[in-house]
Amino acid sequence: MRYYTLRHKDVAHVAASKDGHRAYILRAYMTMNTLLMKGHDGSIPGLSEAVDLDSPDVQILSPIPHPRQDMICLGINYADHAKEAESFDKEAFSKERPDPIFFSKRVSFSQGTGDIIPMHEDICDSLDYETELGVVIGRQAKDVKASDALDYIFGYTIVNDVSARNLQTKHKQWYFGKSLDGFTPMGPCIVSKDEFDGIPELDIKTFVNGELRQSSNTANLITGIPEIIEILSAGMTLEPGTVIATGTPSGVAMGMDPPAFLQDGDEVVCEIEGIGRLVNICKKSSAG
Repeated sequence: MRYYTLRHKDVAHVAASKDGHRAYILRAYMTMNTLLMKGHDGSIPGLSEAVDLDSPDVQILSPIPHPRQDMICLGINYADHAKEAESFDKEAFSKERPDPIFFSKRVSFSQGTGDIIPMHEDICDSLDYETELGVVIGRQAKDVKASDALDYIFGYTIVNDVSARNLQTKHKQWYFGKSLDGFTPMGPCIVSKDEFDGIPELDIKTFVNGELRQSSNTANLITGIPEIIEILSAGMTLEPGTVIATGTPSGVAMGMDPPAFLQDGDEVVCEIEGIGRLVNICKKSSAG
């Protein structure tokens, strides 16, 4: 099942779709957070209102426009990205990594596909993209073993971990440079875990103005999803609705020679096999 938050007739709804084209409004849930806390068995109630997702009357929002907590992120979780990050700023990114790097990303609001990415050009001169597989937790998870991790996953989505590289390196930590307003596009939906065979191994790509920039597979994660959940849940309780962004592969703007940071009007397409495409346009605030 594919779960959406969409706006239809100027009202936001939670909806479910079996094919990604026709969706059914789930009126029992006010928000996606409500659905994640209560759970959903994948059924469509009788007499549910159906909408076409490609209709001009439907706007697809972020599946979780207002996450209950900050997003948990992994840094440098693909080996090829580790190399390119170090080449951009050795002091900021060159570290021994015997254990995964975790950080949080403040996200009071997440925009969806078709929305803009604000450039914050007054403080950011090096805007970058990072396509990541987002893991959405569906059950309260504490002291979970890797072998049982799948039982606690609701589904998967796409996250663009937008980053202001100058702020990320200037402040010697990543929180501020990754937490500016509008820096967490997500979507277009959450695909339930039963749509995949076990822990998914999915092609992951980024296109900027049609140019392929990132291309890898989630099988290349250094720390895999089950291990991530085991490590985190050993010391903190992961509540339903928690989103874990699992890291990005090589091909980000700062890794290019010379760096090719995002510019006003650039289209960024984050694509993950089996989930879809998250499309956003960069826009300067001065552009109105």
